[in-house]
Amino acid sequence: MRRLGVDLEVDVKMERYSQFLVLAMVCLIVPWVAVAYAAPISGTKDGSEQWGYVDVRPGAHMFWWLYRSTSKASNTTAIPVLMWLQGGPGGSGVGVGDFREIGPLNEHLQPRKYSWVEIADLLFVENPVGTGFSYVNDPSLLPTNNSQVSSDLLQFLVEFVKLRPDLSKRPLFIFSESYGGKFASELGVMVHKAVAAGSLDLNFGGVALGDAWISPLDSMYSWGPFLYTNSRLDANGVVEVKQAVDKTAEFMRNGKFENATYQWEKVEDLVLTLSNQVDFYNILEADEAGTESSISSATSMSMLMKRSRTFRDSFGYFDAVKAVEAVNGTQTLPLSELMNTVIREKLQIIPTSVRWQSSSDEVFTALTGDFMKDTIHQVDKLLHHGVKVAVYSGQLDLICSTPGTEAWVQKLKWTGLEGFNKQVRTPLYCNSNSTGGFVKKYKNLSFYWVLKAGHYLPIDSPCVAQQMASLIMS
Repeated sequence: MRRLGVDLEVDVKMERYSQFLVLAMVCLIVPWVAVAYAAPISGTKDGSEQWGYVDVRPGAHMFWWLYRSTSKASNTTAIPVLMWLQGGPGGSGVGVGDFREIGPLNEHLQPRKYSWVEIADLLFVENPVGTGFSYVNDPSLLPTNNSQVSSDLLQFLVEFVKLRPDLSKRPLFIFSESYGGKFASELGVMVHKAVAAGSLDLNFGGVALGDAWISPLDSMYSWGPFLYTNSRLDANGVVEVKQAVDKTAEFMRNGKFENATYQWEKVEDLVLTLSNQVDFYNILEADEAGTESSISSATSMSMLMKRSRTFRDSFGYFDAVKAVEAVNGTQTLPLSELMNTVIREKLQIIPTSVRWQSSSDEVFTALTGDFMKDTIHQVDKLLHHGVKVAVYSGQLDLICSTPGTEAWVQKLKWTGLEGFNKQVRTPLYCNSNSTGGFVKKYKNLSFYWVLKAGHYLPIDSPCVAQQMASLIMS
């Protein structure tokens, strides 16, 4: 099953001696941060990173990780805080968003060029509870609808500001990817109301919806025509896909939302068959993203142990960069193994019962009945209240395609929509004379079209993506 905003990984089964080496590596390394599980905040000695758990409900523990910005801005109080919400639902922001997309280091523990830490403090939140390093004491505590997820996130922010009151006056922007857009849109409304009521001390900057699953049906109805114009479907295929989407819409009209989700899966399978396995996240990729290969050689494991040790023993990502650059070789741990060994040991607060996965089946299943519902009305509320809303979309994304995004934007009841439509797009450039994208702005709504990028926009077009994020927060 595919998830929105995160590729499902197959856990790697390592050879016996590899398992032994990993176990030895974990046991022999002395933890570099002495932290008790009850500590509200843990982190590096230089303060460049902090992390911890917030109990958003009794038995529901939400994990967060904050990176201090490397920005050279003279006025540090103006540096924004960027809260990142991954898709899925159940995709790990700490694993995927941080190490694969915008964090200071990539999944090979190498410094990332155009990391968003250069323009903002980065706050990754494992959301909903049950995702990544977040966990619940009992499966019955998993949220089953978008409002419950957003309420948990609001409670997280209330408690987080208590832990870091110094951040409350700096502008906080909620950035989201894919299904995370549904969370961000409703959370944004809740945050606005809480700030207005005085129950949340926060300088709310706005919401950014990236390749967002705001209106599932609009996205799905765009698949056939979009693939037709890109030669991945013929006219007969377009008709066949539309008929399958019509069945999804019928389930929605009859209030059979779980059936609609199951039909969504069938439509995806049909598209894959008719298009000869088009990549839903980037239509120009040759195939769907493959699973990560297993590392089984003793040489590779030896190198990884050295790299892991230097990262874990470092005081922060600045020192880690220097240490990792000194290690030769290109093979690295698969992300699932990296998170469950190197990163777990660095953090020192993850319960032994919690195993990191890129995407949680349990979280997705709990939200099956809510998956196909749209949140266009929440975006309308944000715009009506004057909250800054940015929508951005990758040209090559299929699952949350640009045509589908444009379709739901045109359904907004916001009074400024007519004025927005009349605006002329402005081209975007980044270290090149070639066009990197376009932007259209009117009042508190902006729309960014990013070229040569798919669903994982920061990966495919990192320079333009960073520039876009900076413009959104300016």
